[in-house]
Amino acid sequence: MLTGPDIVAVMVGVAVEGPYSYRVPEGMAVGRGSIVAVPLGPRLILGVVWGAPKDMVAHNRLRDIAHAYDVPPLSEELLALVEWVARYTLAAPGQVLRGVLRSPEALEAPRPVIAYRRTGHEPEKLTPARLRVLDALMDDMAWPKPALIGAAGVSPSVIDGLERAGALERIEMPPPPVVLPPEADGNPAKLNAEQQRALAQILALDANGFGVALLDGVTGGGKTEVFFEAVADSLRAGRQALILLPEIALTNTFIERFTRRFGARPAEWHSDMTPVQRAKVWRGVLDGTVRAVVGARSALFLPFRELGLLVLDEEHDGAYKQSDGFTYHARDMAIVRANLAKARVVLSSATPSVESRNNANAGRYGHVRLESRFAEAAMPDVTAIDMRVDGPEKGAWIAPALAREVFAALDRGEQALLFLNRRGYAPLTLCRACGHQYQCPDCSAWMVEHRFRGVLMCHHCGHETRTPSVCGECGEADSLVAVGPGVERVAEEAAARFPDARRVLLSTDMGSHAQLRQRFAEIERGEYDLIIGTQLVSKGHHFEKLSVVGVLDADLGLAHGDPRAAEKTFQILTQVAGRAGRASRHGKAFLQTYHPGHPVMQAMVSGDREAFYAQELLAREAGGMPPFGRLAALIVSANEQHRAMAHARHLLSAAPMAEGVRLYGPADAPVAMIRGRHRVRLLAQSGKDFDLSGYMRFWLGSAERPKGDLKVQIDIDPMSFM
Repeated sequence: MLTGPDIVAVMVGVAVEGPYSYRVPEGMAVGRGSIVAVPLGPRLILGVVWGAPKDMVAHNRLRDIAHAYDVPPLSEELLALVEWVARYTLAAPGQVLRGVLRSPEALEAPRPVIAYRRTGHEPEKLTPARLRVLDALMDDMAWPKPALIGAAGVSPSVIDGLERAGALERIEMPPPPVVLPPEADGNPAKLNAEQQRALAQILALDANGFGVALLDGVTGGGKTEVFFEAVADSLRAGRQALILLPEIALTNTFIERFTRRFGARPAEWHSDMTPVQRAKVWRGVLDGTVRAVVGARSALFLPFRELGLLVLDEEHDGAYKQSDGFTYHARDMAIVRANLAKARVVLSSATPSVESRNNANAGRYGHVRLESRFAEAAMPDVTAIDMRVDGPEKGAWIAPALAREVFAALDRGEQALLFLNRRGYAPLTLCRACGHQYQCPDCSAWMVEHRFRGVLMCHHCGHETRTPSVCGECGEADSLVAVGPGVERVAEEAAARFPDARRVLLSTDMGSHAQLRQRFAEIERGEYDLIIGTQLVSKGHHFEKLSVVGVLDADLGLAHGDPRAAEKTFQILTQVAGRAGRASRHGKAFLQTYHPGHPVMQAMVSGDREAFYAQELLAREAGGMPPFGRLAALIVSANEQHRAMAHARHLLSAAPMAEGVRLYGPADAPVAMIRGRHRVRLLAQSGKDFDLSGYMRFWLGSAERPKGDLKVQIDIDPMSFM
């Protein structure tokens, strides 16, 4: 430790490029990784001691560290991760550090719990209420006051009176742990031979070193049971485990499975937690009392000190890409963190990302396969319905062949799912009298009608307005018409076609995370016959009675000019088709498509996923696209389009010449306006081994900085091209 008076460099948790120098007051002891509060301008800011200052500054020009927190220092591995992420993504190190210091409440010492126990002294006056309290304490254990009130059914004044009478004494107890430690040998799953081989491959990775395994298994293949045993192995070795999930809505069922396996709940980390819950988990991770965490992508920056295993479930999922603040992909950063921590990584998916499959093909990752479903369940039969020949009648969206299969499933007492890859009632609302189309006032996106809520909504910025009764352009009454199907419109048609079915509508617009978790539990219990849903239903759910899946807009993802369009479409179709035919039921999936000859549709129908990956890798390699090349995007935004375009052109003119880099643009982004800001895109493409982050840093460092309302967002390895 460094003791004052001395000078140290402190990285503050704001968007700054490097640490600032501060004096260490007399008597304060800090070292690299110590968490401190320092004055920055007129306020105190959290920061971390980064080490000795690079530049010596006179003592009288420096300000003192205001406070050093009594918590263990952050690990060298975590500090190195902050620097690596900042360097790679071009974010300010202080901005990345702010993701680590997410819970300032955790830095204060936890308050002790006030409890009561018997002294042995009998009070002079014994009322029935007092007797109930004393009887509850016959075990000589100390009880917290709220628990004692509940057990004895008394008011707080009864306990206070017994304390004054000398019959009870008040003591302070340490707060209970946020979760109990998981038992590595609690309730192991009975793995089949294929699962045991998969686990053996994962455990063959060095338990004290870095290694990555791609757990590539079909939907329903038992991947979760396999990586739970890898978690158990890490716990036995005395190391912590982190499991990342792409969606909060998945956590409830997953945590129930974890609890059954390990006899205790894991700690959770996601946006639905209260500040108090976050504080307990953050501190427990830092001091080592929390041994396993299940969380969203931000859990990657928790202050683990003994991290031994990272698991990314559904590793292909786009939700792992952080697009607000500094942009990063949790999958890639998890591998960096594991490398720094000498930990193992399991990437689990039924439809691995093309990048991960390529790394497995090249031998950089262990390729662990699960090719058959658990408990001998069969994969669903997939059929493409050619909408050009066998489509529904005008004004309807469910093809006759699909409707017949849904009727048959309902007659058998089974469940059916109608899947639509978008939300709302319809993707476009217009006036049939004058043709006026309702567009978001703040975005270059159409307003989507949500008929059940009576609103038009923009899915980019969230802007809402009540659905008008007359056209705002021509004044015609009752003239608005919905164009194209949304999930609510399909639900309307399903109600007419299948009136006796117990129906449930599932979309991220339909309620809170708690309400959605309740709906999923009801579906699993068989309380609904027909499920109408969006992407939310495609991930990680196990519905035993579900036998028929119909995808109404199977082509949707192929029409946006996105270089990843085929991959994303294949993944979502495979995931949603895989919901059918779990357990002993044979499943069927139907894809309504206008392009049955498309390679994605052919791969789905034939079940030849290897052919899809081979073809997609060849196409990516021919175009120099990831994983055979690299991309970086610059999004310039401003309140006026001409200012955004002018600055983008200035940036292009300032781009340094470099062999192996191609620049595209500037051009209006496909979504050219969001929240009232006009967006212009520049794209850089390079070879795989080119330091594109370094090039972008040099480029932006030599260009004029944006002023006024201009903003430049940098996205290294973009996943979305909107």
